[in-house]
Amino acid sequence: MKVLVVGSGGREHALVWALHRSPQVEEIHIAPGNGGTDKLAKNVPIAAEDIPALVDYATAQQFDLVVIGPEIPLALGLSDALRAKGLRVFGPCQAAARIESSKAFSKDFMWENAIPTAEYHTFQDYGEALRYLDTHPAPIVVKASGLAAGKGAIVCQSQEEAQEALCQIMQERAFGEAGDTVVIEECLVGQEVSMLAFADGKTVAPMVLAQDHKAAYDGDRGPNTGGMGCYAPAPLLDGDLQQRVIEQVLQPTVDALRRAGTPYIGVLYAGLMVSEGGFHVLEFNCRFGDPEAQVILPLLKTDLVTVIQACIDGRLDQIELEWDNQNCVCVVMAAGGYRDS
Repeated sequence: MKVLVVGSGGREHALVWALHRSPQVEEIHIAPGNGGTDKLAKNVPIAAEDIPALVDYATAQQFDLVVIGPEIPLALGLSDALRAKGLRVFGPCQAAARIESSKAFSKDFMWENAIPTAEYHTFQDYGEALRYLDTHPAPIVVKASGLAAGKGAIVCQSQEEAQEALCQIMQERAFGEAGDTVVIEECLVGQEVSMLAFADGKTVAPMVLAQDHKAAYDGDRGPNTGGMGCYAPAPLLDGDLQQRVIEQVLQPTVDALRRAGTPYIGVLYAGLMVSEGGFHVLEFNCRFGDPEAQVILPLLKTDLVTVIQACIDGRLDQIELEWDNQNCVCVVMAAGGYRDS
């Protein structure tokens, strides 16, 4: 089997590593890849956002499978374009990927489908959003609705911080077009945990729980980042709570997207806040997390290719995931000035 992986991060390196372990895989290409992936795959100098070039390359090479790592190509419709060429793709269609690419859509989706989440309001007018802050005291969370590489959610502990965050997003355009719409929501308190699942459009198969650490500095201080480290399995949900997340979050999401005519095939990621025996969904992601993939995939004993093929073929209910009974840790090394520059 000849496989193309799209992306360049640690997540994609973990995907290449897991695919390389499969006896079904003979050749892996990765676009664009990184300095680590070239030990296991052929790095191809095509950016993950260059949809026409990726489609041309994938079509010319006639890959047996394309695995899309990051959210941006999914939001730009890479899955749709590749499927239109008859290729087998692991990653949701553009319409289903809106559960991540638009926080406003995602929050409305959760509200309409009775999925537990924080109370919120959505704004496109800066003055209206400022007036809302006047009547809703901190702590409060201000989010850019669009994609912001995991940095678009600002937890504000004071009125001044909230006003500054709103100005940053809507006036100073810190996240560009991602800040055209802003979501302001209540600040939830508790422990965050990531629950990821494989999905085939109708069935979900949960993975081991992971917990990433978003604050930039030691001691859980500093601004939110895309994740500074991660471990799995995380002991934050017991069996009953995990089952409730499946029944109240993951399955209803897949069911609703199927009813909407946009079946979800790929990895469904629910970021949860857990407190006092309950949970709320902070956000959805439409792909493996980074760094979560780097601690989840090494623990997966089942052949990743077998799972992916089952997702594409709609027979995930016939697969039983096996997990290694060990622990896995990832630490992120970041450039000076991260997250701002």
